[in-house]
Amino acid sequence: MATGWANDNAVNEQIDATVKDGIQRIRSRLPKGPSLEACEECGATIPEARREAVPGVRLCVPCQEAVDAEEAGFAGYNRRGSKDSQLR
Repeated sequence: MATGWANDNAVNEQIDATVKDGIQRIRSRLPKGPSLEACEECGATIPEARREAVPGVRLCVPCQEAVDAEEAGFAGYNRRGSKDSQLR
């Protein structure tokens, strides 16, 4: 029989699912394949240490920082549409 109430652990399950989805989304965006020796954007040389540390790297550090800063504006989460924001 449906009671209309969530189970005791529903909030934690929702948080866990959100975290897992976020991790999966980020992992899908990680570069794959061989690293480039020169940056795709500006053509600067990518240091060997960076190529070894980040397999499949395509951008130099300054260009990667610019991309990261641009993407930081989009969190992918609609705060206005969440129940939490409506309760406050």
